Amino acid sequence: MALLHHLPRRCLGFDVAKETIAVSDGRTVEVIDNRRPAIRRFLRACRADFAVCEPTGGHETVLLDECLRLDLPAHRADTRKLKAFIRSRGRLGKSDAIDARELAAYGLERWASLALWQAADPRQERLKALVRRRDDLVAMKVAEQNRSKAPGAAELATTFRAVLAVLKRQIARVEQAIRTLMRSGVLKHRSAVVTAMAGIGQVTAAALLAAMPELGTMDRRQAAALAGLAPHPNESGKKVGYRRMRGGRPAVRTILYMPAMQAACGRGEFADFYKRLLAAGKKPILALAAVMRKIIVTLNARLRDAQMQQS
Repeated sequence: MALLHHLPRRCLGFDVAKETIAVSDGRTVEVIDNRRPAIRRFLRACRADFAVCEPTGGHETVLLDECLRLDLPAHRADTRKLKAFIRSRGRLGKSDAIDARELAAYGLERWASLALWQAADPRQERLKALVRRRDDLVAMKVAEQNRSKAPGAAELATTFRAVLAVLKRQIARVEQAIRTLMRSGVLKHRSAVVTAMAGIGQVTAAALLAAMPELGTMDRRQAAALAGLAPHPNESGKKVGYRRMRGGRPAVRTILYMPAMQAACGRGEFADFYKRLLAAGKKPILALAAVMRKIIVTLNARLRDAQMQQS
């Protein structure tokens, strides 16, 4: 994880919208077009040495690309952490100008711990887009199937069949594109490591590598926390509350549910681990969560070891 090594002299906060970007150094605010030529002109003239923005559905991509092109260190803030920071400053109002100022203040105060934005692997970005599209298509197919079974749907059976046929063809095409991509470059090796674990096939491996490209670069606690599978304490004085999993990336828990169910059914390498937890008096749902955590920690270690062997 790359970090800044010196206090930024001028940090700019960028509040990105679809058409415009509000920019602030903490005092003044300027609005520019969210288009590559306008962003490039501004960055060349701004004399900043640190830029901070937040995710806005991909509309921030051009800004981050231009920062990389001009060697301007940039950070894409975690929205949850940013909102907590703004609340801690007692800020209740919200506007593009306010958000830009708060982003600049966030960068100036937290710069030493903010990971710098780095160019993503094009294959990894394509895999993420394909997996996301497959998820959307599967959700549409399920919704259409449910509609076709609703009372009074018999009259419209032809339209349901036509739409479902189109969705099934599109899902098959996307899955073929995913399989082709997973057989190329670094993804081929990473996929082989992940699918070597019993209960994980190509579709699950692709979804997991798309959702957590950081696998193999973290320690076990970081991997569990990023996957949203780390139990957080709930204690105060003599009270010892129930530990709950929260935060992280919820999509990873969804992906790991079926592989973990293999252990619950007595199959796979974690079946004995699941049985030991039940024998120790753990609830089945807690044991299942522990299996999911064990899976992600194990895969992280295997991918890390595989990378070290390659290097």
